[in-house]
Amino acid sequence: MALTDTFIKNVKPAGAAAGEKYTDGLGLHLLVKMSGKYWRMNYRFAKKQKTLALGVYPSVSLAKARQRREKAREQLADGIDPGVAKQEEKQTLSDLAKNTFEAVARAWLLKTSPKRAEVTQSRITKLLEKDVFPFIGKMPISTIKPRDVLDKSVRKIEARGSIDTAHRAKQICGQVFRFAVAIGLAERDVTNDLRGALAAIPESHFSAITEPKQAGDLMRSIFDYSGHPCTVAALKLSALLFVRPGELRKAEWAEIDLDKAEWRIPGDKMKMKVDHLVPLSTQALALLKSIHPITGHGQFVFPSLRTGERPMSENTINAALRGMGYSVNVHTAHGFRAMARTIMDEVLGERVDLIEHQLAHAVKDPNGRAYNRTSHLPARRVMMQVWADYLDKLRTGGKVIPMRGAA
Repeated sequence: MALTDTFIKNVKPAGAAAGEKYTDGLGLHLLVKMSGKYWRMNYRFAKKQKTLALGVYPSVSLAKARQRREKAREQLADGIDPGVAKQEEKQTLSDLAKNTFEAVARAWLLKTSPKRAEVTQSRITKLLEKDVFPFIGKMPISTIKPRDVLDKSVRKIEARGSIDTAHRAKQICGQVFRFAVAIGLAERDVTNDLRGALAAIPESHFSAITEPKQAGDLMRSIFDYSGHPCTVAALKLSALLFVRPGELRKAEWAEIDLDKAEWRIPGDKMKMKVDHLVPLSTQALALLKSIHPITGHGQFVFPSLRTGERPMSENTINAALRGMGYSVNVHTAHGFRAMARTIMDEVLGERVDLIEHQLAHAVKDPNGRAYNRTSHLPARRVMMQVWADYLDKLRTGGKVIPMRGAA
């Protein structure tokens, strides 16, 4: 028979040293002893009978004890020993109680791991273990100052010439501090005081991933990225539309026709000073519709995160790529253009003149005349949809066409 609050409140110990058990059902019972009233749950795991402590009455009420019983039953259904899970949780809390940067960072890594690809998780962990933990890992996170992060860690990285890694380390440290603030172990993110303290990431060339397998890894990292919704959408559209980074970040809602699935970029925004038309695949259209409720009331599709009066910062996409572990020597915001140009030509076999036209490069017709923005629009619309579908297949591991000459 199920227990009641009145019975639990009034029941007295019978005097037996082992105490008296009163069953509530599904393994839960109240153990009443001279020293107090204890919630326990009997269960079997790996063919062994075990008992789980669920708390002490009245600190843990009947309702709370039943909630803990259901949580334990769910763990058992998932093949998890609730007793072991409880001990691991205690250990984590013990580590967090030490408040060290490393303890908090590892808790953050564990907490956020479902949101990122395995390769990204490994890359971030290695960076922390190599360039951050040895220098500030043992410091209580609440005592760390901006100069500690700068002088003891990121400037050491910068000094060896790894500018992009230094910026990425600062960004990751910032995420750890924000996690610490959320769980009450720090007052603020001290890395906010380090803006402009590091040398700018050199942009002398535009590195790009051009091999399908690596492109698939990149797309998975982008879809696992947990940044601001506008940043995530900008990353995805960078791959889908392969326009120049400046053209994307300055995109205005007035230029986009969601009904016609077209983006008409005026010539004064283009490098060649010629109007450009970008057909929108179903994936690109869905992305724009998803962020319209967020930014559609303003001028820019991707407004500054600080103020909606200006477009997104020119460093936002590259900073996001760095945060995902892609250094300036591997892939840049501008690199999405080379990725599309190479794979569409060498893998998908798309017409080079259509690709070049969609890249807004100077393309001449057989008579030497420049194509206008609507030239070959139906064919380009099909090409853009093929490209979007191919990126989805790369990301999800579907069967794709291999690179020419690949084994």
